[in-house]
Amino acid sequence: MSDHLYAVRCNFTDPAREGAWNAWYGGPKMAQMLALPLMISVQRYEAMALDTRRKYLALWRVAGPETFETKEYKAQWGFAEWTNLIADWSRDLYRGEGDLDAAVDVKDGEALYFAVFEGAAAKDDVARIAAQRPSALWLEAAGLDRRASVAGVARHPAAWRPDPIDRAPAGFSEALLRPMAPRRRAKLPNGRVGG
Repeated sequence: MSDHLYAVRCNFTDPAREGAWNAWYGGPKMAQMLALPLMISVQRYEAMALDTRRKYLALWRVAGPETFETKEYKAQWGFAEWTNLIADWSRDLYRGEGDLDAAVDVKDGEALYFAVFEGAAAKDDVARIAAQRPSALWLEAAGLDRRASVAGVARHPAAWRPDPIDRAPAGFSEALLRPMAPRRRAKLPNGRVGG
C-alpha cells in the first residue's frame, strides 16, 4: 500500500471563471491524472475554517517519488489554460506511516484537518504540536517543492473545531477543509480500483 501523499495547494484569482476551473479540475484533469502510471486516488477540498488563506487542496495518493519521473506525467504536467489564474501554488510529496486512507478519505458531513510547517520544522515543535493534535498523522516531506517540511492530516466531523495551539511556531498553520467531491480512485491494469 502506498504511503505517499502528493499535496497540491493553490488559490484561483478570477471569481467569474472559478466554477469553470473547478469543473475542469474535478473532471477532465482528475481523469487524466488518474490514468497515469502510479497514481492511486485523489480528493479535492475547499478551506472552510481556521486558516482559509489558501482555498484549494488536492491530496493524491501516489506510489512514491517515481510517480513524477514517468514520461506520461511529464507530458501533461500543469494547469493548461488556467496557469495564469493560479496563485499561491505549491506541490509537496509527503511520506508517513499509518492509514492514510482513513485520514484523507473525507465523506459528506466531515472535514479534513490539514496542518503544515512551512519551511524547516524543529523536531521539538513538531512533537509539541503532534501532542496537541493526537488524531493527526504527521508526514515528512519526501520530494517536489518541499515548501512545507511537515504536514498533519486527519478526518473529523464538519462541526469539529480544535482548541488553539499552545505556542504555535512561526510558519505553522492549520485549516479545516470540506470535501468538494468523493475520493476518486484509479483503475488498475487488472480491472481493480486503486487505493
